Amino acid sequence: MSVRPTPLMRLPLLAGLFTLTYLTYSILSPFLVPLAWAAILVFVTWPLYRHLLRLCGHRENVAAGLMTALLMLLMVGPLAWLLVMLQAEVRIIYAHLSEFLLRDTLDLPEMVTSDYPWLASEMQRLWVLVHENPAILKDNLRGVVDVSFVQLKSFAGGIGKNIAKLLFTLLSAFFLYRDGPRIIAQLRSALAHTAPGHGERYLGAAANMTRAVVFGIVLTALAQGALAGIGYAVAGAPNPVFLAVVTALFALIPFGTPFAWGAVAIWLLVSGDTIAAVGLAIWGTAVVSSVDNIVRPLVISSATQISFLLVMFGVLGGLASFGMIGLFIGPVILAVVAAIWQEWLNKPVQEEELPEA
Repeated sequence: MSVRPTPLMRLPLLAGLFTLTYLTYSILSPFLVPLAWAAILVFVTWPLYRHLLRLCGHRENVAAGLMTALLMLLMVGPLAWLLVMLQAEVRIIYAHLSEFLLRDTLDLPEMVTSDYPWLASEMQRLWVLVHENPAILKDNLRGVVDVSFVQLKSFAGGIGKNIAKLLFTLLSAFFLYRDGPRIIAQLRSALAHTAPGHGERYLGAAANMTRAVVFGIVLTALAQGALAGIGYAVAGAPNPVFLAVVTALFALIPFGTPFAWGAVAIWLLVSGDTIAAVGLAIWGTAVVSSVDNIVRPLVISSATQISFLLVMFGVLGGLASFGMIGLFIGPVILAVVAAIWQEWLNKPVQEEELPEA
């Protein structure tokens, strides 16, 4: 006669499973971020891999190897070119900054001097005070240099770590390409056991949100950076490539681009290029920010059928909690939660039968 296990008898098993889960997480935690990046890259490029797999005669190892090599070229090549371009432009920025600091007087636009004379007078007074006492400027520059040196050491130390993460990402991508269908089948089986009848819906919500975030946020940010770079070049701003890269990074955050092109417009205004500053402000408002305010919500809302406000909270919250990978993880988590919420709301309510009096 079989004995039915009691909760007390199951306690050692639950404790063992909890310990095993914790140890598994401790072992895999250094590789979770590269694995997440690899999963996102593989998901986005999966149609291309399927086409390449057919061309290779369904030889999975060959197709996965070629696709991983293509990913490496797409990631390392533009990054190396960008670093070379930025290195040259940083030197130019340093030269402009040095020349600006050596000026005896601060050239302010006529609009500031005529409409706000008190502000112009105060700025001129502070500028003269700093140049009359070189020790103040020297101490400030020393502080900036010291902070920059510390940041440079941290950046140099992080290069090796980021290269290792890149290698683990590419290695994970190879196996995800090769074993992708089997992994998805196992995931669907697991969801069928844990959430019968609903797992496929949650998996579809995660897939749609990942696709929407990639096309609605990343590609939109790249487009905004390119459009802003055109505006910087036409306006005569120094180092338009560097500024375009900075703008693209700001554009990853919803409604972040005005802080980038707005700062450049203010710099041009303070430098005396009033027409260029006004033109850049008009270009940034009418063209660059319109991509952020119109295209991104349309792409995301049409792909996911959830509020763009929820997506924005997912992006910002994910970025604060998980770093750059949170741009994708945050909205995906909220999309699955929204799918569960809708599933629960659509569930028919079972009315309890009242006992007869």
